[in-house]
Amino acid sequence: MSETTKFRIKDTGEKDLPGLVFRFHFLGESGSRQRKLRARNVAAVWLALGMFFLSVLPAKANVTVSAPSVILIESSTGEVIYELNSTERRSPASITKIMTLLLTFEALDAGKVHLTDQVTTSEYASSMGGSQVYLAAGEIQTLETMIKCIAVSSGNDASVAVAEHIAGSEEAFVALMNEKAQALGMADTHFVDCCGLSDSDEHYTSAKDVAIMSRELTTAHPDIFNYTKIWMEDIVHETRQGTVNFTLSSTNKMLKQYQWTTGLKTGSTSKAKYCFAATASKDGIDLIAVVMGAPDYKTRFGDAQTLLTYGFGVCDLYIDENKDALLPIAVEGGVEDETDVRYQKEFRYLDTGGNDLSTVEKVLDLPENIQAPVEEGAEVGKARYLLNGTEIGSVSILAAENIEKAGYGDYLRRIFDFFLLLP
Repeated sequence: MSETTKFRIKDTGEKDLPGLVFRFHFLGESGSRQRKLRARNVAAVWLALGMFFLSVLPAKANVTVSAPSVILIESSTGEVIYELNSTERRSPASITKIMTLLLTFEALDAGKVHLTDQVTTSEYASSMGGSQVYLAAGEIQTLETMIKCIAVSSGNDASVAVAEHIAGSEEAFVALMNEKAQALGMADTHFVDCCGLSDSDEHYTSAKDVAIMSRELTTAHPDIFNYTKIWMEDIVHETRQGTVNFTLSSTNKMLKQYQWTTGLKTGSTSKAKYCFAATASKDGIDLIAVVMGAPDYKTRFGDAQTLLTYGFGVCDLYIDENKDALLPIAVEGGVEDETDVRYQKEFRYLDTGGNDLSTVEKVLDLPENIQAPVEEGAEVGKARYLLNGTEIGSVSILAAENIEKAGYGDYLRRIFDFFLLLP
């Protein structure tokens, strides 16, 4: 009599594994012989199980952090590599200043302010407690110096002074911060100040939202790294009491602990505990790791380094700048017989599965002709990208010019031109 033992494996995590069934048949033997065979086959099953789990469990199973809320993303694509309670609303402390810096750089790009602007410290700005650079009421510094005070030493006083310079008051600036958060899709964020000193329950964000605004700041305004990479730098306080040198010291100890660190912002209060938005760049890959609510500053930096090291270990980035020339497409019924076409943008794909990205195939889906009228910027086709036979993304191909529909007079002119060309 034969006996069949069946094992069905089911993951207890986020998704069920495929319905994998192992069957082992034990022949009708008696006593210890049968027990030995059974034990041997069960051991084989568990070995197979171990190998199977290693190959199919999500990558996040390999990451261990202590902070209650974290996220790791690749900057250029925004792809999430790892997350833990990433939408949990938490007090952000001084990583609030990422939004302050973002609005400052946007104002610079718009020409509303300039790095050489003379920023006057108000009595209110000077009164800020917590992390500060000890700006005196009435003290004047350039906007660039104020940016250094915020990015390097996390000055609350400098943050308020800049907010007042840009928007007229901190209150008006905070309104701009919340508008920008909404525009970026930061669904779990609300600010009540520009520096993060507040312990109000109405001042909150999430690890995911911090990653969003960090990505916006660093990709749209990469000049921020000119400031966040500073370890130490002297500024000069010039007040009625005299001239005093003051050394700005970076709060980001990862600059000395992790060689690929580029920024970005630390923060801590008794309510927020220890927070950190870390940026790093290695081998053409830029990562953002956000840690919130860590129990101490060492854990904050340790978790960030764990996340970044993991990310660099599993990430591979495929980039097609799409600078190759495309052939024109014929236009039917237009004042021109063809139109030039162009790619909408470059293509990027983040792989964390160890695939050979040299095997990515690019396929152009373009019609033989299109009908007039043609509007510049209209999609006329796609460039599709395949990896192992599966589409991993696409980029639109656009018309590069306007082609109007031909009228009666246009056809007459063509006929006339045709006869002129006859010998």
